Amino acid sequence: MRARITAVAAHLPPDTMTSAEVEARVAAASDGFRPLPTIVERMTGIRTRHVLPDGAQASDLAVAAARAALADRGLPPDALDLLVFGSASQDMIEPATAHIVAAKLGASCPVFDVKNACNSFLNGLQTAEALIRTGQAERALVCTGESPSRAVRWRVRDRAAFVDAFAGYTLSDGGAAVLLEAAPDGGVFYRDFAAVSAAWGIGTLPGGGSAHPRDPEFTYFSGDGRRLKDAFVAAGPEIFRTALEKTGLTWDDFAVVAVHQVTLPYLEILRSMLDIPPGKLVVTLPEHGNLASASLPFQLATALADGRCRSGDRVALLGLAGGVSLGVLFAEL
Repeated sequence: MRARITAVAAHLPPDTMTSAEVEARVAAASDGFRPLPTIVERMTGIRTRHVLPDGAQASDLAVAAARAALADRGLPPDALDLLVFGSASQDMIEPATAHIVAAKLGASCPVFDVKNACNSFLNGLQTAEALIRTGQAERALVCTGESPSRAVRWRVRDRAAFVDAFAGYTLSDGGAAVLLEAAPDGGVFYRDFAAVSAAWGIGTLPGGGSAHPRDPEFTYFSGDGRRLKDAFVAAGPEIFRTALEKTGLTWDDFAVVAVHQVTLPYLEILRSMLDIPPGKLVVTLPEHGNLASASLPFQLATALADGRCRSGDRVALLGLAGGVSLGVLFAEL
């Protein structure tokens, strides 16, 4: 039995913030520090990102996308026998946000969270697919709701603090959902994952756990973008090249190659290293920012809506995440 992707949906908050507005907000909140004009867009290629409204939660983004995916298949929530919330964000430490999503959605199936930074959704797909292949589920919804705007540090002391907080200025809020169903053919046909866990300290959001349970100073993104890029470049290409070798495919055999997008310069570095034809990419970063774990399903939803892929086509999902982790999943729609 295979696990086939039968519906994909995304939901983005209507409120947006430009990179110029990001810089202005940092300047307004900081005592004397002002970012160099246009530095955020010049360094990242991001013009706009989405911002969750006050009072809304990560679960709301996931629920909106989930409803759209179920509606696309004409299914009610009680048709699900598994719901996985795979996201770097969460509504609260306990319970699993999957319970909150299920309650808002009206689903009564087993649920759980999968959390692995920007690869959370991809690992959620991996887990749900394995449960379908082993007969433990027949119809699974994998969803995400990312709300990183709640953890951006706006007040910085100086340039060093601005650089440390810079990853947060790339991030965007959004939700996505993918419906996986048991099928005799097609579906996911290759998956592989790797980690370089010794590099876990390069990028963190430390607050809320046992290390820093209550100190508000640890509730913001902190990281070294250059070191993170170097870690991906050193470890990243092999897993993706091996995927092609093991399947006997080339990038030309895929309608779409979705790659997690952090900045345009790094996307181009990875594309060039892997020799991915530019026309295979779905470049969403400039107008939508770094959507964290929602990035890959949003690209897939965009490609489907634009007619760039359809039933029977092969798609590739290439994941990169803090930790550091990497993942690749090939599927036939």
